[in-house]
Amino acid sequence: MLSLRLQQRGQQTRREVLRAGGLSLLGLTASHLELLRAAASDPSAKHRHNSCVFLFLFGGPSQIDLWDMKPAAPVEIRGDFQPVATRVPGIQICEHLPRLASQMDKVCLLRSMTHNMNVHGPACSEVFSGREYFGAPTTDQASEQDWPSLSAMTMRYGSSRGSLPPSVVLPWYLQFTGQSRRIAGQSGARMGERHNAMLIQGDSENLDFHTEGFHLQETVPIERLRRRRDLLTHLQTTTGPRALSAEAIDDYRQHHDRAYELLQNRAGELLDLEREKEGVRQRYGKTMVGQSLLMARRMVEAGVSLVTVNWEDETKIDGVNTCWDTHHSNFSKLKDLLCPIFDQAYSAFIEDLHDRGLLETTLVVAIGEFGRTPHMGQFSQSSNTKKSGRDHWPSAFTALLAGGGVRGGQVYGATNQHAAFVKDKPVTPADLTATILHHLGIDHTEKYIDEMQGLRHRLSEGKPVTDLG
Repeated sequence: MLSLRLQQRGQQTRREVLRAGGLSLLGLTASHLELLRAAASDPSAKHRHNSCVFLFLFGGPSQIDLWDMKPAAPVEIRGDFQPVATRVPGIQICEHLPRLASQMDKVCLLRSMTHNMNVHGPACSEVFSGREYFGAPTTDQASEQDWPSLSAMTMRYGSSRGSLPPSVVLPWYLQFTGQSRRIAGQSGARMGERHNAMLIQGDSENLDFHTEGFHLQETVPIERLRRRRDLLTHLQTTTGPRALSAEAIDDYRQHHDRAYELLQNRAGELLDLEREKEGVRQRYGKTMVGQSLLMARRMVEAGVSLVTVNWEDETKIDGVNTCWDTHHSNFSKLKDLLCPIFDQAYSAFIEDLHDRGLLETTLVVAIGEFGRTPHMGQFSQSSNTKKSGRDHWPSAFTALLAGGGVRGGQVYGATNQHAAFVKDKPVTPADLTATILHHLGIDHTEKYIDEMQGLRHRLSEGKPVTDLG
């Protein structure tokens, strides 16, 4: 069993408030704005609360080639790969995922994910937000009409230990090359952009997370910073801006306090992967995905409630077959690039969480925006699909769940003989979102005000899946 637990027009925005001089009094620069909700704590702290790591397999991995194989189907459906036994009798997965096979006793294959959207951006939005896309699938790019992401919901309604942010995104926001905006569904959008999760930017060349502003400058020691903070508090009390709403003032003070705690608590040490033993870094794999999952483990240890890890590999800038999108050369790309990266990083992460006693309270969800077509070369959305590839397929796909009270070594739900349609225990993105919120102790029926229309919406219209234990 899973663990049961507006800004008005005409007023100044939070960004304008921040520019009013508060940060300059602290001696901070604009580079800190991305980091205002970050702070560090002792990773060895014994007190822990429920967390979730949401690994998004951008592009849409092939369910039938990886974790819902159909060896009895015709070759044009079953493809080139062979299923192999796992640590759990009766469960088979792809031959190119041997490390995952050895960890299957800790993993649940939820094979009955389903929705109706076959375009990347709107499908990403549906999985990130747990809501059906608001309009026609004519663009992949974000809009102010987007539903708020799970990461934004957690940022607003989730909890954190001490001064840590409730929600963090690693190592990049999804965006196609040549497009001016991010892919849909990754922000607070109609709930309010001020609820966006904190982005910790990764450096794919150096495989680290260098971000300016995490360390105190020698010219501004902590005691001097404290005096500046006291002075700023005095100025706010005596000459505070009177044209601001109470919400704007509270938002400003919250960010100001976290900016101070960011430096006081040495957040730079938390993001310094050099503090990890080289053997641990090698264990996860010297890839951006591997190092992002290692960083996610550090975030969980430090008390972050939700860590979203967006897949990044060498194909992320390919606008035709980005990441898990396999419109052509499906089998060679899976075998030579995607499976080795995933198999090493994901398996190391699950094993590491287990060894550290973190898996019991940490729900790990690995999922893409959809699956792939049952027939090789089948056209469903993209004319780029070749005979050697598989097109988009949202009707039936798989999510991998581990930890957080989910019983490992099980298959939940089922598809038909071609992995094309769900035949047992369908789970929608809304249900998955409700399940994650439920685990994090957030009431999925909580309502917020839509800043575009002034309407009240529930965080999720789905139902938590409570029979996974």
